Amino acid sequence: MNGIYYYLIAFAVIWILVGVFHEKLSTHGVDLNFPVIMWKTQRLRGLISRINNLSPRFWRWYMNIGVIVAFGAMIFITYTLVSTLPTVFDTPAVSIVIPGVEMPGSSIYIPFIYGLIALATVLVVHEFSHGVQSVGEKISIKSIGLLLFAIIPGAFVEPDEEELKSAKRTSRLRVYAAGSVANITLAVIALLLVSLVSMGIPHYFAEDGIAIDRVVEESPSNGILKEGMVIEAIDNQKVNDSESYVNIIGSFKPGDNVSVQTDQGTYSIVLDKNPSNESKGFFGIQANKHFELVNDSLGSLPWVLFELLELFQWVAMLNLGIGLFNLLPLKPLDGGYMLEILLSYKLSENQYKPIVNAISAVMAMIIVFSLVAGFL
Repeated sequence: MNGIYYYLIAFAVIWILVGVFHEKLSTHGVDLNFPVIMWKTQRLRGLISRINNLSPRFWRWYMNIGVIVAFGAMIFITYTLVSTLPTVFDTPAVSIVIPGVEMPGSSIYIPFIYGLIALATVLVVHEFSHGVQSVGEKISIKSIGLLLFAIIPGAFVEPDEEELKSAKRTSRLRVYAAGSVANITLAVIALLLVSLVSMGIPHYFAEDGIAIDRVVEESPSNGILKEGMVIEAIDNQKVNDSESYVNIIGSFKPGDNVSVQTDQGTYSIVLDKNPSNESKGFFGIQANKHFELVNDSLGSLPWVLFELLELFQWVAMLNLGIGLFNLLPLKPLDGGYMLEILLSYKLSENQYKPIVNAISAVMAMIIVFSLVAGFL
C-alpha cells in the first residue's frame, strides 16, 4: 500500500480523537478550528529565552548577516523557480515530498525514518530561531506549539503581533529571516558532516558494484528487480562502479528492451519514459554504491557510517530546500513579509502593499502550475 494511505489514516484518527475529546483536550492547550488543529504551550518560552541569553550580541550579529543572506537567497530561489518554467513539464522545479511516499511528478523519494527525523530538524530549528530572535528584539512570545492544517503538519512560535508590528523594521527583518537562515546554516553543517563521514568510509570499505536501494512502484522494474540486488552488468556492459553505471543507463531510450545481470540472476526490462527527461529510458530503480568491508578492526561498527551519511544528506537537503522555499517573495511566507518591509523604506503602505500582493499572486500561480505539471 502506498505510504500516503498510512498518513491519511493517521490524520483521520487524529481528527476523530480531537473531535470526540475536544472539551477535555482544550484544557491542555488543544484548539479545534476546522481545518486547523493547534496545540499551544508556554512551557518552552523559558528555554528560548535562555538560548538567547547565552550570547545576545552573537544572535543579533548573526542575523544581521542573515538578513543579507536571506535576500540573496530570495533572489536565487525566485530566479531558479521562474527560469525553469520553459521545462516545467520535463523537470518540475516544485514538488511535494512526503517521507515514505512516492509522489507523482517527483523524482525524489524520502525514506520514512530519515525523512521524519530531517523534517523534525527543519521545524524545530526554524521555529526556535524565530523565537530566539524575537526574544532578542524584546518581542514577547505568546505561545509555542504544533498544528495540523487539514493533513499538513507544522509547528509555530507565536510572537505578540502588536509588539512585532510596532518594532523597528530592522528588528522585524531579523525575526522573519531567522527561521530560514537557521535552516540554511544547519544544511551547511550537515553537508560538512557528510564530507567528514565520507572521508572515513574509504578507510574501512571498498566499492564493489551498484546495489538497488528501491524499486519505484508501477515502474518497468516493479515486480522484476528487487531491493538488495547487486547489478553486475547491463546489456553485457560491465558495471564496475557508480561512474560506469551512470554512463551505461544514460545511453538507453524509452522502449529499449534491456538485459540486467544481477547477483541473483538476469532479467529483461522494457524501459519507459523518464519523468525527468522523456528522451531518456527509465528503469524505475534507485541505486547506490555497493561496498564491502575490507577493514574489520572495529567489527561491524563502521557500517553505521552509511546510516549517518544518509541521515545527514536528508537533513541537509530538506533544510536547504524548505529554508529557501520559505524565502520566496510570497505572503504568508517569511520572504513575502521581508520584501514588504524592504519596500516600506522607500514606498508608502498604499504603494508597497499592492506590489507585494501582485508578486505573491504571481509566485503562487507559478508554484501551483509547477505542481500540476508534475502530476500531469
